[in-house]
Amino acid sequence: MNYLLAFMVPVLWGSTYAAVGLFLQDMSPYWVAVFRALPAGLVLLLIRPKLPPLSWQRMTLLSFCNIAAFFVLLFIAAYRLPGSVAGTLGATMPLQMMLLQWLGEGKRPDPIAVVLAVLGLIGVGLLLNPSADLDPIGTVAALAGTALVAQSALWMKRWTVSDALGFTAWQLVLGGFMLVPFAWMVAGAPAAITMHEVPGLLWLVLLNTAFGYWAWVRSVNTLGPNVMSMLSLVNPVTAVILGIGLVGESLGILQWVGIGLILLALLLMKKTAKRGQTSHAGKPKVKGVQIHEQSKNTVSVR
Repeated sequence: MNYLLAFMVPVLWGSTYAAVGLFLQDMSPYWVAVFRALPAGLVLLLIRPKLPPLSWQRMTLLSFCNIAAFFVLLFIAAYRLPGSVAGTLGATMPLQMMLLQWLGEGKRPDPIAVVLAVLGLIGVGLLLNPSADLDPIGTVAALAGTALVAQSALWMKRWTVSDALGFTAWQLVLGGFMLVPFAWMVAGAPAAITMHEVPGLLWLVLLNTAFGYWAWVRSVNTLGPNVMSMLSLVNPVTAVILGIGLVGESLGILQWVGIGLILLALLLMKKTAKRGQTSHAGKPKVKGVQIHEQSKNTVSVR
């Protein structure tokens, strides 16, 4: 059940491109970002009207990195890079996650995990077939945005977010409010929403964002940030498959090979995770609890 819920996250996020292409092409992308985050957070806050489960300092930091700054970098990359290039750079998240853990926590990358991450990255490269021309600013924006999401996932796991629903609500609300002045400065006042745009916005707000981000937070806590970073490779697969079904696109042989490599990497990742759980099943947990409590009370942010 945990893996099924986690698998739904990249599938829902991969549908963003189809929703925008079918319903929201005439809207400013900056206001789409606001409308995606802020209403979703308010809906969840109505369901769980409580104060944030983390301190305001940590909530503000996560909301800025995981929502506001990430969305800004995402749109910079989208405007300066072909979608295939941006998608391939985003698939570096598993490798960036392991690098951040190595630099910030002293955790050396597992060689098998590195191989699987590279295998998945090659698969995404074949699937999206990126061009060789890379705009430097767009490339840095795409890589930086991916790094922010990876670091945010590590913070969430370290700080033990117990209330996934309340945390998701406040993260989206705070991040959405941070995006409002940026959208107003860049795109001016928002245009009136038309009936044609309503289905796309409802999908983005309710399923893609409110449910999707809650499932992301819960899955980071239950399965860990490394597993979720690998599952993010499903995002471009979903985007391509929806492009076939809704827009009438077609896949070449190399793209099918790419999908096969991604699925193979995910399958091997799941089997490796199961073996790791089996090997640690009989070990005492007292030491782990003590370490957990120590990290829970740590105030410094690495």
